[in-house]
Amino acid sequence: MLSFKLKRVILKFLSLLSVIRGYNILVLVLAQYLAAIFIFSPKKSLSYIVFDIDLLFIILATICVVAAGYIINNFYDVKVDRINRPLKAGLDDYVKQATKLKLYFLLNVLGFIFGFLISVKAALFFALYIFAIWLYSHKLKKHPLIGLISATVLTILPFFAVFVYFKNFSKIIFVYAIFLFLLLTVRELLKDLQNMKGAIVNDYDTFPIFYGEKKTKQLSIFLLTLTLFPIGILLRDPSLSYIRYYFYFALIVLVFLGFYLWNSTKTNQYRIMHNVLKVLLLVGVFSIIFIDKSIIIEKLIDRLN
Repeated sequence: MLSFKLKRVILKFLSLLSVIRGYNILVLVLAQYLAAIFIFSPKKSLSYIVFDIDLLFIILATICVVAAGYIINNFYDVKVDRINRPLKAGLDDYVKQATKLKLYFLLNVLGFIFGFLISVKAALFFALYIFAIWLYSHKLKKHPLIGLISATVLTILPFFAVFVYFKNFSKIIFVYAIFLFLLLTVRELLKDLQNMKGAIVNDYDTFPIFYGEKKTKQLSIFLLTLTLFPIGILLRDPSLSYIRYYFYFALIVLVFLGFYLWNSTKTNQYRIMHNVLKVLLLVGVFSIIFIDKSIIIEKLIDRLN
């Protein structure tokens, strides 16, 4: 059997992973590398991208500032989480608040240093992101509309740090960004719907609290409807290749979610839909490998000529 000390070490490690949302960070890193390999830099070899030191620094900086963001968000939301997610809150408590704050500052410093090793502009980008995360956790998230938009933007922004690094500007990236923005906004609304109890107790004016459950569902369904437009544009792009089947699948899932959401009233129903969107986003990350690199290369050559 495991000793008491070893059990405590394991629990603290699991607690830390829970606080920094280790799963989310892992998916983000995977998305960055897959996008770098298959979309942003299709002409370069796999070994070149994997051993690109600047790309490594960008991803390390991203890991640090995003993990720090989750820590400060956890710090401010400790009372809300004890109501909405008591099991997770109990696990998170194995790491002391003072330790979380120390780790928060350390990760932010490391993130800034990694950014500075790339360029002054990169350091400034990550410094602004650190400030924005703190502002959101401390102030913005308590306001319904601003909190909703800022949460979505801050979620999607680290992914496009790689996009800025490779300077690969294309229509498909822009349209895909719109698709992600709409999907992540709906996810935030569903998260707010399932966390209404904690928001009420702690006097948070989230979107469902301020505008009501019905209007929140109406906005979510409207945003789900809007996703049909970027999906339609993306399906016409020949470079999607087999990834188009992901968007066909997403289309079916999103239509189903729209109907299911309208008839939903319980916290567990909102939680299920929130998790369905998380899985859909994860499948979207893995589907990047099916994009047709040859057509992207042809587009890049045509643009250079």
